[in-house]
Amino acid sequence: MARGRADGNSRTRLIISVLLLLIVGGLVYLYSRNSGSSSFEYTSKSLKIEEGDGSVVPKTIPVCDDRHSEIIPCLDRNLIYQTRLKLDLNLMEHYERHCPVPERRFNCLIPPPPGYKIPIKWPKSRDQVWRANIPHTHLATEKSDQNWMVVKGEKIVFPGGGTHFHRGADKYIASIASMLNFPNNKINNGGRLRNVFDVGCGVASFGGYLLSSDVITMSLAPNDVHENQIQFALERGIPAYLGVLGTFRLPYPSRSFELAHCSRCRIDWLQRDGILLLELDRLLRPGGYFVYSSPEAYAQDDEDRRIWREMSALVERMCWKIAAKKNQSVIWVKPLTNDCYLKREPDTQPPLCSSDDDPDIVWEVKMKACISRYSDQVHKARGSDLSPWPARLTTPPPRLADFNHSNEMFKKDMDVWQQRVSNYWKLLGNKIKPDTVRNVMDMKASLGSFAATLNDKDIWVMNVVPENGPNTLKIVYDRGLLGTVHNWCEAFSTYPRTYDLLHAWTIFSDIIEKECSVEDLLIEMDRILRPKGFIIIRDKPSVVLSIRKFLPALHWDAVTKSNVEQDSDQGEDDAVLIIQKKMWLTTESIRVSEK
Repeated sequence: MARGRADGNSRTRLIISVLLLLIVGGLVYLYSRNSGSSSFEYTSKSLKIEEGDGSVVPKTIPVCDDRHSEIIPCLDRNLIYQTRLKLDLNLMEHYERHCPVPERRFNCLIPPPPGYKIPIKWPKSRDQVWRANIPHTHLATEKSDQNWMVVKGEKIVFPGGGTHFHRGADKYIASIASMLNFPNNKINNGGRLRNVFDVGCGVASFGGYLLSSDVITMSLAPNDVHENQIQFALERGIPAYLGVLGTFRLPYPSRSFELAHCSRCRIDWLQRDGILLLELDRLLRPGGYFVYSSPEAYAQDDEDRRIWREMSALVERMCWKIAAKKNQSVIWVKPLTNDCYLKREPDTQPPLCSSDDDPDIVWEVKMKACISRYSDQVHKARGSDLSPWPARLTTPPPRLADFNHSNEMFKKDMDVWQQRVSNYWKLLGNKIKPDTVRNVMDMKASLGSFAATLNDKDIWVMNVVPENGPNTLKIVYDRGLLGTVHNWCEAFSTYPRTYDLLHAWTIFSDIIEKECSVEDLLIEMDRILRPKGFIIIRDKPSVVLSIRKFLPALHWDAVTKSNVEQDSDQGEDDAVLIIQKKMWLTTESIRVSEK
């Protein structure tokens, strides 16, 4: 009898222990769900192995929770809420970059959404995308009267409308060219208008329709209530970037754009002594235009008239003049020289920026409520002195002298990259067709010659210039290309799965030198890259060899073995490794499958 009672007590204790474990496990699970974390977030969850040379590489990298399929680590509103950052909402600080500390990084692979498909190819993608790839239809309902987008079965269709151009972006663009009296009503003005900046761009139909006129647009919008507008733009194959006119300078050098555009972009241009309008002024080239389509330009109620009066007075003090005003739009033009600035009365507001202010330094630099004057060279030339497009692409720009580069050095750089790109395409072989690649990123663009070499292909390139190197981004823009400044120790400001090809020239050597994490950068590149997309790594042979060890954990395939090439510039050998990202899907048990 005593033995039976002991057995019974043992069973009772076992049952109680199991129940306690289940309760504790459930509480831990609920806590992780509520705190916004998942069991697949952090590096500690990876299974790592030590190589014979002492280096440690992951054998596996976990997959993030499905809820994170659209995560943008440095623009994550959940991170802001969880860390209780004190931000000024009126200044849009909550839409600016706030990167997680290392222990809070999502060191896991971002899964695609259920039903994800390889994106529709350009140029069809301008007008339609797969609904499953961006399963958000809120804008189709909210903007139904403005023709932003329409849901049609498995696809989302873009009729080309916008908040101010319901009848289509093409007609609106033609009306702007007509207002400015451009030849034949062509918006490119004989190649003299090439780079456009569209602030508050929506789904970027304005920029999408400008492409057929050989005009390239940096379409900018924040990660705000208009959910996923930039993601739609990039899915369509239209250049776009997540950003906001807040408190920091935008990541573009001075004198980058011939035209800036705001179509009911809901920006208070008068706030903080006109600082946001002065940021646009910094970005515009001499003689550049600001197209402003907004109720203040035509409405008759008291508030709109007040805003119009104050805005008109502000731009007059900035030396802008009205180039055209018709119906619901006004176009201002910026002066060609410093003459007007120097003739202003003393103490006129806004002031000129101090002589020691460099308008081209932008990374983590606060905006300034002052006017950036022109250099002596620009003042004397009465403009940027750039060749019309497409000659602009291969003509050495005047600002090349800022880096002590000669015209011969510029042309040699172009020759070197033509040879390299030709070799890349040979290595890719039948893996790449004319429509395989649309969105390309050069992670270390230098003078932009990689992108210039690709100009004969139906693609566009986001030229990224590292924040700690020579500020060559102004050369990129002066060549009629687009780009941004970035620190690759942090996540890039884009949605997951937005680029078809990444070019990484010595980026990993730079990361190692800065003592940042190579693994973090690889995971970030995986986040940016579309399934079936390509990565071209060009670096030291030892660095490329170490990267190859990560391929199985990342579910990447080596398209080519690393090839050693003699680098004529450095007198050193470069290794080239071309990688393709596999198409993998998740289920409840998280499995990887290839298509």
